[in-house]
Amino acid sequence: MNSGKEFNTAWRRVASTLYQKTGDSKILGQVEFDVTEIEKFVSNQRKKGLKITLTHIFVLILARALKNEVPEFNTYVRRGKIVQRPTIDVVVSVLQADGSMGTVKVENADTLSLKEIEIILGKEIHNSRKGIENNTMQKKDKLSSLPWPLRSCFFGIYKLITLKWGLPIPFTGINPNSFGSFIVSNIGTLGLDTGFPALLPSSNVSFVLLMGGIKKKPVVIDDEIVIRRIMTVTLAIDHRVADASHGGRLFRFVKQSLQQPDRLL
Repeated sequence: MNSGKEFNTAWRRVASTLYQKTGDSKILGQVEFDVTEIEKFVSNQRKKGLKITLTHIFVLILARALKNEVPEFNTYVRRGKIVQRPTIDVVVSVLQADGSMGTVKVENADTLSLKEIEIILGKEIHNSRKGIENNTMQKKDKLSSLPWPLRSCFFGIYKLITLKWGLPIPFTGINPNSFGSFIVSNIGTLGLDTGFPALLPSSNVSFVLLMGGIKKKPVVIDDEIVIRRIMTVTLAIDHRVADASHGGRLFRFVKQSLQQPDRLL
């Protein structure tokens, strides 16, 4: 891990002080991806025994993007400075058995293969739906059990120590990296075509990405109108650590990766 000096430009130092997470520090972006070929790739891999979905694909592509293209997204604010995270960890939203939403984490996602991501996500999602809670869910349940005045007080202290000061809270296991580098949620599986993501106020993730529904749409390829499978993806960026230009680079990397699925293996 480098010193992080390249992230602390004059504007980043101003932005990390000027903006307050998460009310006024958010940039929203949206793009449509042609997922026709990547869906065929997923289907072929499933026939070979690799039980992946588009969520697995996006976890891998986004983690690699942070590693190779936009390291600015693998940072967080600590006492007015931009700090690089030691690892690239991805938090994925999952639907629980009771219909509520939970989360699971894939650590060091940029170093994993699709097979390894399949195994890790499968295990974590199974445990989550069976009631075997991960650390994040355990912390949420403990917080919810507190009376409102104590709950509000604890959350204020938590935000001060972990989000503003960038320090761990002793004896709790809570630290600035508890929620990973970013969050991915496939809302298309819930019947939503698109959504407007919110930066989770209890975390310091650099962005939240929503995978929307997939529809057939006419597009122009080589001056001909053809029907393709199109997914709408929306992104909320923490403006303290990144700009819209970084979001553009991220989307370009994703688009290129979706067009070259064999490189994901």
